[in-house]
Amino acid sequence: MAINYGVPDSVTFEDRNTYAALFHALAEPTRLALLEHLVSGEHRVRDLVDHMHLAQSTVSKHLACLRDCGLVRMRIEGRSSWFSLAEPARLADLVEAADALLSASGVSPSLRDHQDHPDLDLGQE
Repeated sequence: MAINYGVPDSVTFEDRNTYAALFHALAEPTRLALLEHLVSGEHRVRDLVDHMHLAQSTVSKHLACLRDCGLVRMRIEGRSSWFSLAEPARLADLVEAADALLSASGVSPSLRDHQDHPDLDLGQE
């Protein structure tokens, strides 16, 4: 029995790469925190740096990833770059769907559940 996720049979390898890039962007906690903060409205990079307590280069790198995936948009005003959510309602729908999926699964996934994660020291040799 095939599971239909609502994705047409004609999805190409490039389409799958696009989906993978989107989910990769959403898989990083700092990027999720940036998206969460942008729910409150448009912010300058400087504002986001101050809010996140991260280096400007780090925030800019994460914002570039989110912009490349179409999750945020940028506008230039003078020497400032302003960022906002590209599709706030659709992003809210996606987060709501993720919450429902996690609730329905009955588990609370964490990085510790992924033993092959390179950032973890599980005391294994």
